[in-house]
Amino acid sequence: MKVAIIGKPVKEEVVPFVRQLFEILLRQGIQVTVSESFAECLTPHLSIPPEADFYNRETNLQDVSYMLSLGGDGTLLDAVTYVGPLQIPIMGINMGRLGFLASVPYAQLESAVDGLLKGHYTIEERSLIHLDSDQEVFDGINFGLNEFSILKRDTSSMIAVHTYIDGEYLNSYWADGLIVATPTGSTGYSLSCGGPVMMPQTNNFVISPVCPHNLNVRPLVVSDRSVISFEIEGRSTRYLVSLDSRSRPVDASIQLAVRREDFNARLVKLNQVNFLTTLRTKMHWGLDQRNG
Repeated sequence: MKVAIIGKPVKEEVVPFVRQLFEILLRQGIQVTVSESFAECLTPHLSIPPEADFYNRETNLQDVSYMLSLGGDGTLLDAVTYVGPLQIPIMGINMGRLGFLASVPYAQLESAVDGLLKGHYTIEERSLIHLDSDQEVFDGINFGLNEFSILKRDTSSMIAVHTYIDGEYLNSYWADGLIVATPTGSTGYSLSCGGPVMMPQTNNFVISPVCPHNLNVRPLVVSDRSVISFEIEGRSTRYLVSLDSRSRPVDASIQLAVRREDFNARLVKLNQVNFLTTLRTKMHWGLDQRNG
């Protein structure tokens, strides 16, 4: 078995847990490969075992059985871009803050890895959103787990995003931007803009305007079998588009459309962790001081 590890800069207090992870995997005779960027972050804090090797975006990860994401939700979103159509199962170890997707606390690292190796987990299939455009925007990594967004630039006035579903005109959103979120992304940026929470297995997108200038415009749930296309209008000639945490400036003449990606992200969930539990614990659903 071979396990890939990806992460972001770590705090001093979690370094012992990272060292413990290497020890656990190597003791089990598991091959370890570490992302080059994460290795650079670790080098000032600990010595990476000589048995480990390294990978980057050009490396073929075909022989990897699992990917362990050490960090917060942003790290896991990055992990999805490395895995892509290989659909390698990803387990998120939370070394960040909220940890909605990376739901395993780093203090439970040993039991989590033990559960993974013993098969005490389930796989959640999470749909991805794919961007089609007439200009290359994201260096060939044209998919995301959470959402696709069109946003005004910091100094510009509001924009109009003329939106179509399967070629049929839907609406012109006069707003600071527009988000199309997957069920996974419904608990992220879209939620902060008033969008609904969707269960992970729901086969839908949610379209949410960002700070709309028409108060009668509300988020809309549409089938993820639809193709959603856009035309952008505004005083500026440059705008921002983003896939999850990756953002790029684009010209107003660009042609953009999103659809469901042909493959999924596969997230490892330990048997005691599920989406509803995470909603209650991470988002404090139902918490009321009057009820103790």
